[in-house]
Amino acid sequence: MTTLTITVADHDETGWRFDNTYSRLPEVLFAPAIPARVRAPRVSILNDRLALELGLTFSTLSSEAAASLFAGQDLPNGCQPIAQAYAGHQYGGFTMLGDGRAILLGEHRITSGRLVDIQLKGAGQTHYSRRGDGRAALGPMLREYLISEAMAALGIPTTRSLAVVTTGEKVHRASALRGAILTRVAASHIRVGTFEYLSALQDVPNLRVLADYAIERHYPELVDGPQKYVEFFRAVTDRQASLIARWQLIGFIHGVMNTDNMAISGETIDYGPCAFMNAYDPDTVFSSIDHAGRYRYGNQPRIAQWNLARLAETLLPLLDSDPEKAVTSATEILGEYPALFERYWLGGMRKKLGLQTAEAADEDLVRKLLDWMQNSRADFTNTFRDLSSEELVGDRYRDPDFLTWYSRWQLRLNREARSKTSAYALMRAVNPAVIPRNHRVEEALSAAEDRDDLSVMHQLLAVLGAPYEGGTDSTRYRDPPSDDGDYRTFCGT
Repeated sequence: MTTLTITVADHDETGWRFDNTYSRLPEVLFAPAIPARVRAPRVSILNDRLALELGLTFSTLSSEAAASLFAGQDLPNGCQPIAQAYAGHQYGGFTMLGDGRAILLGEHRITSGRLVDIQLKGAGQTHYSRRGDGRAALGPMLREYLISEAMAALGIPTTRSLAVVTTGEKVHRASALRGAILTRVAASHIRVGTFEYLSALQDVPNLRVLADYAIERHYPELVDGPQKYVEFFRAVTDRQASLIARWQLIGFIHGVMNTDNMAISGETIDYGPCAFMNAYDPDTVFSSIDHAGRYRYGNQPRIAQWNLARLAETLLPLLDSDPEKAVTSATEILGEYPALFERYWLGGMRKKLGLQTAEAADEDLVRKLLDWMQNSRADFTNTFRDLSSEELVGDRYRDPDFLTWYSRWQLRLNREARSKTSAYALMRAVNPAVIPRNHRVEEALSAAEDRDDLSVMHQLLAVLGAPYEGGTDSTRYRDPPSDDGDYRTFCGT
């Protein structure tokens, strides 16, 4: 493999324990990369809580040393920076891609022995940048930090954000914006698109190497299985069904569910034009470029299955030496996805309504509530949280259609073998009081971008860090905007 000369700082006191397992894979999967030099790096935000979880400490570093570290100017001992190759179906069309503005430093081994990727996003051009500048702007990087950490607090599998630094330089999009770099932590950055990349090259031997690596890293229980590739696809399908169900249960809209944004690990990855739904409507879409609503809230489960079908196509040579049998195996597993998703989603909805047992009519009970919410433009998050209290307040809940549903729900609760007090407690544990409301997110980002004021973001992060508590400090963060029908989000590239 090509050897690069890089600037390495002695950060042993921080606790880094780098391995570079991905760099030991076939070279077709990556290219060496060096973070670009930047003028004046400065730390905007540092995630001390996550650092502690990773067994890291940055308290011994000066602010200048920390900024230099997270801007990729002084790299930790043991890292071996690369850009990863991958492809992807973007809005249905296939493209050969790769890390155009992200550099993987390597894998940090946490105290449990598990590996996590440490990646710099916005660190400059790579072999795969094409005509891009490889840079990132402050707003989108702070958005990813904020939303990913909120998702983690909500209990959703997700990549995490360790730090954001400004670069002291401008990046040019529609206008000149402040440059920034995000340090992202992930179980790995292996995507459906990574498999698509090798499949497009018709490189079956290395496709097998990649699959073996992904299995060993994310599904080690399958390593010695007689049909490990079949079971690998089944396991990935199961994790995606579970993940998308969790998105639906909190009203999260990813916004750009391309196959290069579906992680094999089952984590949520890439927080570009993402947002949270306010008034319940399955057709809700916020992305400025999703004109046809391909990635709208109600379509996310189907798109996940479509993406899994693209993964299945890449795995066919590994599933069976007989092409017909391979297709049969893949089709069978894909056919299991709707029931898997439904099971995870309905199980989650039962908990949101305080139910621990299962009855055949539960799905209809949930659907009737959602129909009422859509017809009355009721807020998705607040409605479930309101139901978690013993007394409903507000004119909306005097609607005859709602009262009919409410009586039915109360009778259903009566058939549970426990008190309603216990049911409401269960509901408060799964129905958040606060989510990253779009207008509050924009408020925090504007303060940081326009006034260099991070206090608004810190206040929001503090509330979002305990989403189920619902203390008095969170009151102003619960209300939806008066109107977000024209709200649009952007990918930041």
